[in-house]
Amino acid sequence: MRAEPMSCLRPTPERAASFASLPYDVFDRRSAAAYVEAHPDSFLAIDRPETAFPPDQDMYAPEVYAKAAELLRARAQDGTLLRDATPCYYVWRLEQGGHAQTGIACACAVDEYLDGTIRRHEGTTAAKEADRIEHIRATGAQTGPIFLCYRDNYAIDVLVRAATQASPLYDFTDGEGVRQTMWRIARPAAVEALRACFQTVPCAYIADGHHRAASAVHLSLERRRADGRPEGACAKGDERPYDLFLSVLFPASQLRVLPYDRVLFDTAGLTPEDLLRGLGQAGFDLMGEGPSFAVPGARHEFGLFVGGSWHGLRLRDHETLPEGDPVARLDAGILQDRVLGPLLGIDDPRTSERIRFVGGVEGTGRLEELAGAGGAAFSLFPTSVGELMAVSDAGRLMPPKSTWFEPKLRSGLLIRRI
Repeated sequence: MRAEPMSCLRPTPERAASFASLPYDVFDRRSAAAYVEAHPDSFLAIDRPETAFPPDQDMYAPEVYAKAAELLRARAQDGTLLRDATPCYYVWRLEQGGHAQTGIACACAVDEYLDGTIRRHEGTTAAKEADRIEHIRATGAQTGPIFLCYRDNYAIDVLVRAATQASPLYDFTDGEGVRQTMWRIARPAAVEALRACFQTVPCAYIADGHHRAASAVHLSLERRRADGRPEGACAKGDERPYDLFLSVLFPASQLRVLPYDRVLFDTAGLTPEDLLRGLGQAGFDLMGEGPSFAVPGARHEFGLFVGGSWHGLRLRDHETLPEGDPVARLDAGILQDRVLGPLLGIDDPRTSERIRFVGGVEGTGRLEELAGAGGAAFSLFPTSVGELMAVSDAGRLMPPKSTWFEPKLRSGLLIRRI
């Protein structure tokens, strides 16, 4: 695959910690406004420009995206941002709670997204794509990195270790307790060595950032049409900046996937006894009751909080699930197809207002709080990176909200102009 060095805007070391922010899509509108009010100089003001307007402002109006461009220009002019004129790679390490992962920030090719070298496991929605398309179009920049992974490569590991022996560009701990450290690879011989190593990697997988990737690709094809260029693969020597997109590539073995749980605000009129009985009829065995069952210990096991108690569930026929169908074996899909849809009436979890998804490290206490006395919560065993790769390799898609990767990349540390 191709992983190209790039020239980026980035904050000065003195301003990096206060400027960088969590990705735009981990905030709802209210929490984004609250964060920007508390951190007015953060990148989130650019990433979520509606925060500069009254709450009733149409957040997708042209003037909102124009505000993002205005704020980005202002940060480039007031000394917050500097530009690395020479294309280079950036080594980006994230450390949290004893876990560490180190990736390479680079530019990946739109053509490799289109031909399947960069593989997907999640669908996208037109409305979310349109938002990021307009943001890129207005700012002329890719501002949120796509989080990719690849099967481990020893030669790349050696080059990364060598790069981390130098003094870092950034080294700070963010508001979520994640230590963010970044180094720059600019020496021509080292750049060429890393580029050559990635050419031996057969494919990469989108772990997080499907909408950002799809938006970058959409805009690239749009620009190709406007420039009178074919939409097919770029001819050698005819590549433009918009034919690449901002990415960070991590070795698969270093990634940490956390549970992505489900909370229902009601039980569709079922009593706890009715729900447990229905689960038995749907193919689940009750393992026991009590707090020890709140966190599943293995794939195809689930925790259920209802009526003030936790119950452990195990899929009865898990050993007979089809080996050749990676989607049919996913716990998120099993729960949706056997329980949430038929028993609880959640036919489309992407649009239902009766369900909420809770990912990351919030813990089972948060699930209990959200479910309350009249709802229910299901805790899941984390989807593995191997399962993600198997689904992507098969050209299939996972059910919505199947994976939660943490720690997350901060936005604003690297901004790629197109």
